[in-house]
This record gives sequence, C-alpha cells and structure tokens, in this order.
Amino acid sequence: GIEIADQPRLGARAARIQGAGLRRVINASGVILHTNLGRAPLAAEAAEAVADVAGGYGSLEIQLDTGARGGRTEVVESLLTELTGAEAAVVVNNNAAAVLLVLTAMARDRRVVVSRGELIEIGGAFRVPDVISAGGAILTEVGTTNRTRIADYAAGVAQPGPAAAVLLRVHQSNFKQVGFTESPSRTELVALGRETDTVVVEDLGSGLLGPIEGAEIEIFAHETPVDQVVASGIDLVCFSGDKLLGGPQAGIVVGGADRIRALRAHPLYRALRLDKLGLVALEHTLRLYREGRAGDVPVRRMLRRSVDELHAEALALHADLAATCPGGRFEVVQSVSVSGGGSLPGLVLPSAAVAVGGVDPERLASELRRQEPPIVGRIHKGRWLLDPRTLGPGEGPLVVVALGVALAACDSGG
Repeated sequence: GIEIADQPRLGARAARIQGAGLRRVINASGVILHTNLGRAPLAAEAAEAVADVAGGYGSLEIQLDTGARGGRTEVVESLLTELTGAEAAVVVNNNAAAVLLVLTAMARDRRVVVSRGELIEIGGAFRVPDVISAGGAILTEVGTTNRTRIADYAAGVAQPGPAAAVLLRVHQSNFKQVGFTESPSRTELVALGRETDTVVVEDLGSGLLGPIEGAEIEIFAHETPVDQVVASGIDLVCFSGDKLLGGPQAGIVVGGADRIRALRAHPLYRALRLDKLGLVALEHTLRLYREGRAGDVPVRRMLRRSVDELHAEALALHADLAATCPGGRFEVVQSVSVSGGGSLPGLVLPSAAVAVGGVDPERLASELRRQEPPIVGRIHKGRWLLDPRTLGPGEGPLVVVALGVALAACDSGG
C-alpha cells in the first residue's frame, strides 16, 4: 500500500499532471502580444471556424463544387494578394520559417547582403546570421551598427567570391535605434536590386494591414503597412500572422508571382507549410479585413482603446472589487500598456489599471495563476496591476471573483 506520508506528494503530482498543458489564460497584464501567453487572441469568428473544422473533417484539398482535388492555400493566398496588392502569396507555419524558406530558395550557396545594424536576435534565440547559414547562404555584413548607406550595399554585392543573390532588409523587431543613425530607403534598395540582378527581401516582422481607426497613437509612425512595402517594389515581403495582423501563428510571404512560385516548388515548403487549423484561422481573420471589419480583430481593438475608456473600465472594476473584498486595498492608477511580441518597439500606450496593495504581490500573482482560468497580470512598484486593455469580453467579472479567492488565500496563509 501507499504510506500516509507519500499521499501529499502523490496528490501534488497528480494535480500537476491534471493541470499541465496548454490552457486558456486571462491576460490582465496590458501586454497585447504577450509571447508567453500565445500572442494574438483570435477573433470570435475565426475561433468558431477553427472549432468547427477541428471537430470533424474539412474541405482542405477538395473542390466541393466538382469533387476534384484543390489547393489547400488558394483562398488564403487570394485574400492576401487582394489585401496587400502583391501578385502572389505563400504561407508557412511562422515568420522564421518564411525567412528560412526565402533565403534557402533564393540564395543557397550564394551571398545575402545585410546591414550590421539589422543582424538581430529576437525571442527564442532567433538570430538572423544563423537563419542565413541554416539556409545554406553566405552572410555578407555591410555598413556599421548605426549607419549603413546604399553605397555599402553596392560594395557588398561587388565583393569577390560567390555571387550576391539577396539584399535583405530586417525589421529591428524588439529594439529601436535612436540618435546618429542612417539606412537606405526601400526605393534605393529596389533600384540597386534591379541594377545588380539581386532579389530584394524584407523581413517585416509584424504584419500591419491598413490603419487602425480611432487609435490615439499613430501606429503608422512606427510600422509601415504591408501594402506600402509591396508598392515600394520590394520583391518578397515576409511577416507574421500572429502579431499586428491579429491571426494565428503563421509566416506569410507576398511578392512577385515568379518568386512565390519558386518558394512553393521548393522541397522545404512542404515541411514548413501551415496546418488546416492555422489555415482556417488565418482565412477568417483575413475575411474580416476584406469585409471592412478589421475592428473585430482583438489585437486591433486593444490597440485603439482610449485612455478614457480604460479609466472608466478600471473604475468599474475597482467598484466591483471593493464590493467583493471589503478589506482589500485597491486603487485606480495611471499606467502604460505595450504591444509586445517583438512589435512596435519603444511604443507605449497610455492606460489605466487597478493596483492591488496590502499583500505580497508575488504571492498574489502565484495564487492568481492557480485559478481557473489562470490570470496573469504584472507587478509594478510593489503592487499587482490589473490592466483592462487586454481583457476579453466578459473576463472582468472572472478576474474580480478570482482576486477575491486569491486574496483570501493570501490572508489565510493557505
């Protein structure tokens, strides 16, 4: 039999096993594209479409009108070309895969010319030099960390050795250079690409599709929309599906039809392609854009929320908390939110939050992560903060109840 002393340990282990895995979490942190929490939440219609397809079979590669085999990505690619103005598009399972596919197909055993200021590393140890070498290409660094001119790119193309195949422009993603900086325009890079017969590729990182109506901060000042990048003449543009686009994890490449055809024909494409659930989520997210309903995409809704709206919601949460936990110490405070997820570096969004005092914030955070569903906020100046910017519809009351339970557990020492 099991010794009595072993039962608590076994019970704790059983609880861990039962609670392990991917679960729904309420994001009260104010970080919109929280990488640890899965980045962009899907729009309701996209989530419903995923559930519908996941519970049975789907028309992945069949034309229902004729019964013939069809292309799995035709609808998504058609939507992408319509929304970006590109000739063609291809989708894979994330943006790192998109960049890897492009460089492997376009520059294997040849050189990729990149500014030193764009040899970045983002989350998960994704390093541009490593991706270039993994695709069998040869890195040629040009310019300096803070200043690179078009003449530097031209000199890089002209270097002896294997021919240069790609001029690569990389979004700096999770940091921002300020001060004495310089980089060539897209127009200059495109002209050099035509002159030297090299492919001009831009890793755009986030995929902003059009203006965010009603946003208090002009997002265009920080991020160039995909259609403008395409219109500049860049040959291939890579971006994510689960950042500013607000869809599922995906890597998207748009550009000239011949270049995209070469990507789709490459053997690596099949290994990197998007699965059926990602495809249906991406399709229904893109349909919202095409129908003029981009405001229904949660990420865009969160980005455009005003300080007045957030302050009013924080006051309502404060009142509910005071009624639920009469002894609690709650205060509505000025706060800031961020985009997160390696997008809009340096941009802060004014916000309002409910600060919870009179309790160890680390202990409270731990108790809240044990709730069902778990709740993740953030700690600032010794207090746990609840930022309503990232709460979904109907989640406020759940947070109020969970905070009551968590505060009681902190008070009891349980």
